[in-house]
Amino acid sequence: MDMPNIQYTPAHRSKIKSGGRNTGVENIPHRSCYLVKADLILGDCREELKELADNSIDLIFTSPPYADNRTNNYVGINPNKYVEWFLPISKQLLRVLKPTGTFILNIKERALNGERHPYVIELILEMRKQGWLWTEEYIWHKKNCYPGKWPNRFRDAWERLLQFNKSKRFNMYQEAVMVPMGEWAKTRLRNLSETDQKRDNSKAGSGFGKNVSKWVGRDKAYPTNVLHVATECSNKNHCATFPMALPEWFIKLFTKEGDWILDPFMGSGTTILASQKVKRNSIGIEVLPEYYEMVKQNVEPSKYLRLFEKRNKYEKSKTK
Repeated sequence: MDMPNIQYTPAHRSKIKSGGRNTGVENIPHRSCYLVKADLILGDCREELKELADNSIDLIFTSPPYADNRTNNYVGINPNKYVEWFLPISKQLLRVLKPTGTFILNIKERALNGERHPYVIELILEMRKQGWLWTEEYIWHKKNCYPGKWPNRFRDAWERLLQFNKSKRFNMYQEAVMVPMGEWAKTRLRNLSETDQKRDNSKAGSGFGKNVSKWVGRDKAYPTNVLHVATECSNKNHCATFPMALPEWFIKLFTKEGDWILDPFMGSGTTILASQKVKRNSIGIEVLPEYYEMVKQNVEPSKYLRLFEKRNKYEKSKTK
């Protein structure tokens, strides 16, 4: 497999650091010896994204900072200014994403003054004006959500995963995420009725229908757009980690081996590690040195790792 090529500006290339178990750019392996690459960038994505080439990314999967929340780790963004803050970032993401690529945005409205703030809805509408297509919305059902009690609502047990695309024709590998049929099929499909052997339209007149006989012989089915994933994850050092199964599912659905994944808000690096697990190249951008260093240590040493660090702004960051 040929090694994919991501273009950086000369200024970005000059920031590559290497040492210890990490290989530098001068040690690029031979093209016939393909290794999964992980490019880790220490910096603000609002600036660092400008260094990436147009139409170079296959999948963007990220969860940006929450509005006015978890401010002990990141600077909180006022909900009334969230859209204004994010639009310059989404503009750059639109530029770097391939025409056949997909952008998955994990985000959730926060409650403010007794109601849900509409900044997520407002953001969707403004991104459509930028040229994004709001193709689909997935739901992450947190099977073991945190307990809580409020006088006017129940605890949060789900988050949005918004799918955006540049065009209506994008790469999607649905067979890669098919699920087992389940035990019900063994009894349900054993003896089919006359109705089961032809299309049975909905009695509600919706236009939907089913032909049960088409399930005979299958051992897998296509999933729904609701993902039932527990919140546990192996990394406990970040304020807002999501389980590896979440990005891994979308990586399998929208990319193939050797493609490029981008997380402009890398955090604890779950997207990067999930990409490595399924043999995809990745780029992670992180503004906080402590998280950048943590991800750098967690990246598999057998993989090909490149580090981009700005010494003048982040003196605490040291290559080991």
